[in-house]
Amino acid sequence: MYKMELTESYFPAQGGPEPAAMTIGDMLRQSVAIAPDQIALRELTYDGKIARDWTYAGLLADVERLARALASRHAEGARIAVYANNIPEWVLLELACGLAGVILVTVNPAYQKRELQYVLEQSRSEAIYYVAEFRGNPMQQIADAVCNEIPAIAHRILLTDHEALYEGENSGTLRDPKPGDAVQIQYTSGTTGFPKGALLHHNGLVRNGYDTMTRAGMERGDIFVHHMPLFHTTGCAILVLGGLGRGGTMLLAPMFDPAVVAEVIERERAQFILGVPTMLVALIDEVRRSGRDVSSTRRMMSGGSMVAPQLCRDARAVFGAPIQIVYGQTETSPVLTQAWFEDTLEDLTETIGQPADHTEISIRDPHDNRVLPIGEQGEICARAYSVMLGYNDNPEATAEAIDSEGWLHTGDLGRMDARGYVRITGRVKEMIIRGGENLFPAEIENVMLEHDAIAEVAVVGIPDDKWGEQVACFFRSSAEQPLLAADLRRFVRERLSPQKTPAYWISLDEWPLTGSGKIQKFKLQEAFEAGKFKPLS
Repeated sequence: MYKMELTESYFPAQGGPEPAAMTIGDMLRQSVAIAPDQIALRELTYDGKIARDWTYAGLLADVERLARALASRHAEGARIAVYANNIPEWVLLELACGLAGVILVTVNPAYQKRELQYVLEQSRSEAIYYVAEFRGNPMQQIADAVCNEIPAIAHRILLTDHEALYEGENSGTLRDPKPGDAVQIQYTSGTTGFPKGALLHHNGLVRNGYDTMTRAGMERGDIFVHHMPLFHTTGCAILVLGGLGRGGTMLLAPMFDPAVVAEVIERERAQFILGVPTMLVALIDEVRRSGRDVSSTRRMMSGGSMVAPQLCRDARAVFGAPIQIVYGQTETSPVLTQAWFEDTLEDLTETIGQPADHTEISIRDPHDNRVLPIGEQGEICARAYSVMLGYNDNPEATAEAIDSEGWLHTGDLGRMDARGYVRITGRVKEMIIRGGENLFPAEIENVMLEHDAIAEVAVVGIPDDKWGEQVACFFRSSAEQPLLAADLRRFVRERLSPQKTPAYWISLDEWPLTGSGKIQKFKLQEAFEAGKFKPLS
């Protein structure tokens, strides 16, 4: 850890001189030069068997093939969307975009028609690369229906159709993007209900992944199971770019299944695992049930919500490995703070660690933007190489998020101690974190207001031992007959992905209001926790 004795809530960048900026191509070629014959990527089937694998040299060869194919059909700077679960072709496409100068738009495979249409149109994507279906979601059917309404979509390519995927590889030419060039757009829900596309650059994603995995203790040749969603920075930056940059061997699972992950860790003698707390709890329960030998695990990492002391103790008892906490945002590629493995249980469970290398963190007054004294609550702000270029085609939101001095305002409230350890205390914004995924009430509220019988609505997060938070929807109905939870649930599921569907539905006749007439959401949350509401069944 960094030994600091701060007098104000400002942590200057640490880690020595900032390394030379890198592109995705730089990172991959560097790893190939060091260990060309080492296994870089192994594909896991749904039952945990190994299907295909790539050495580092073989991975680069296929990535360059795909990059040339992309360059043959997409101009430099073009945007293309990927709508798929965790398959090797997703990883190949991510890396190939970096060599072709093409911007990858990552899409949640749970998205339904209205969500996908918004992302494709807002990002100005000209192509979609997809799979036929995942977990019952008819993704090809959804994508085709959306693309029929968007003339700008010139290409629809199934990632499993290799003839179509690699078409043009003999005519395209590799490009030479710069480290500061945009390479991905990732969507994060906005407080207005409209997702914002964070424009992320090569160096931010590559260096953040590398630095995070370095502090995580990943060594060349380490084996790690990758079951985190690729569409998020945790999956595609920390694990893919960071894992490959550090020279690890990635075992790519199509989805998280605790029984499969535990079996793979035992069989392959994996050293590293990353998961949000709910995943790690499920994995620990599975190991206890099955008796799998997971003693090869050396390091565990978690984020997305605070880690309970019992989870840390259970990880030590079952895996014999410590948990390291990370905190960040899509807008910062993503990691801003990270714990150290030698941290105390108190620091691991009550703080989000110290700032990442080459990252400045300050706690500022939300009203006047001044740096606050040690220990005072304010907004967590960051300035670093990893900060996004801005929100795609949204200069107003960009200006709100990044001030004139380059400080990104996270929207999270926190305190910093004299050592530079940060504690999260609340949120400036109304974000709900469920199972490590950021959800914004306004998006769900806007959908609910489309219902003919919903007159007013308020969506809040309710603390939950398993998920961190669950979504609760309070509403006032204009219907003569009572509304049923099943009907409301069905209404939302037709319009939004499953994780955004409220777990609780509460009908109200009146609201707790501020003097200006605004709904006091915190009072709804408090009353719910006190058992004053009976959710619809």
